[in-house]
Amino acid sequence: MNISIIGAGLGGLSAACLLAAKGHQVSVFEKNGNVGGKMNISETDGYRFDTGPSLLTMPFILDKLFKECRVNLSDYLTLQPLDPICKYFYPDGTIFNNYEKKSATIEELESIAPEDVEAYTKFLNYSQSLYQKTADSFIFNPLYNFEDLKELDLLSFFGIDAFTTVSKRVDSRFESTYLRKFFKRFTTYNGSSPYLAPATLNVIPHVEINQGGYYVKGGLYKVAEAFEKLAISLNVDFIFNAEIDRISVEQKTAKGIVLKDGSHIQSDLVISNSDATETLTQLIPSGNISSKRKKKAESIEPSCSGYVLLLGIDKTYDQLVHHNIFFSEDYEHEFKQIFQEKVMPDDPTIYIANTSYSDTEHAPEGHSNLFILVNAPFLSKHYDWDSNHQKYGDIIIQELEERGLSELSNHIRVRKHITPNDFYEKYLSNKGSIYGTSSNNKFSAFLRPRNKSREIDKLYFVGGSTHPGGGIPLVVQSAFNAVNLIGRYEEN
Repeated sequence: MNISIIGAGLGGLSAACLLAAKGHQVSVFEKNGNVGGKMNISETDGYRFDTGPSLLTMPFILDKLFKECRVNLSDYLTLQPLDPICKYFYPDGTIFNNYEKKSATIEELESIAPEDVEAYTKFLNYSQSLYQKTADSFIFNPLYNFEDLKELDLLSFFGIDAFTTVSKRVDSRFESTYLRKFFKRFTTYNGSSPYLAPATLNVIPHVEINQGGYYVKGGLYKVAEAFEKLAISLNVDFIFNAEIDRISVEQKTAKGIVLKDGSHIQSDLVISNSDATETLTQLIPSGNISSKRKKKAESIEPSCSGYVLLLGIDKTYDQLVHHNIFFSEDYEHEFKQIFQEKVMPDDPTIYIANTSYSDTEHAPEGHSNLFILVNAPFLSKHYDWDSNHQKYGDIIIQELEERGLSELSNHIRVRKHITPNDFYEKYLSNKGSIYGTSSNNKFSAFLRPRNKSREIDKLYFVGGSTHPGGGIPLVVQSAFNAVNLIGRYEEN
């Protein structure tokens, strides 16, 4: 088949590789000038920044994709476990290192939260049980029709802890405020609030802590480059700076795409790696999907967005490791501001990826590259980024100085920012969201857009805005789901 893919994000790249390996003729049309989508890179004056994901989990999904394409992942990427996985700074000055070795973490806990040492181990076992109940039923299952739903184990469904929130479950298990904040933060991995999202998302600590979190030697953008290299070796065509005007639809069937320059591309199949809401509301000509379906797409709650500061500084800070988190004082208030008031938090939790800690070539000798991320509301009338982006960056820098990064402002040599406006304008993500669709609903696993359109034949969806969700491994899995459905409906 002749297949057109809209977007060279990781979902589009994954689908391109899998389908080309099966012998299809695949062309990828990308709005921007390089692959990766929100997994991107910025380089200035010797400072290199990954501007997308900073941690890789579930590498076995990537390994599976490369094996399906008859090559080895290790020939393309070098994965490095990090120790500590992450360092946490609490407002009262307490520091907690979450180490790769469980025994080292337990030793840390004995000094800061001895009352919860046993609870820590039990919670990770509970997190593992959630994974065992959800992986095959929800993550690796297209959940498209009855054939998929009948595979669900009803007992497993009632055992995934969907009827309380992440926050309530964590609070019921721990006495220490330190561990309560620690375990609630994992919900932000898919852009949701621990005070709204179902406790099912307590599966995430298992994925990072029990299974392991990894860094990719050279930076996470190497993942996108590896997928591009693999795709090219499989004769995938890439057309860059090619913005899509619409999907060509005839008699409820996708027939190809039309570019902004007027070019018509005929295709046997179309896969959209553009945000699913954007695709359904902007790329499909009116009259081809029902108003009910369009309204449903428009009503999907996006994940949160983010405000990013890229700081190249002419010094190193001994207290910073590769991954660092500075917790806010009032975590619940922070999430209320982000998700309910839709404004930037007065006192944000601040994440810093300092990849020069592991890759010295990412900054000049004796310097550091700080990727600083603060969770932000998706775009709305409640917050004006045009007038606030510089001021909010100043607030973050001042806060970090007060938390131990002394005289940070005096050592900045490169400063850039990325706002929710940028995420929308560059990637057309729904309201500037980073992680696609939020999981602030107990039935979110069933509400995400499926990987095949129900109203238009030969139109498929991949990416973080579709099933099974955002983050590197789940985005790659979305491509496996789409290819599974293509095999089911198009190749037989």
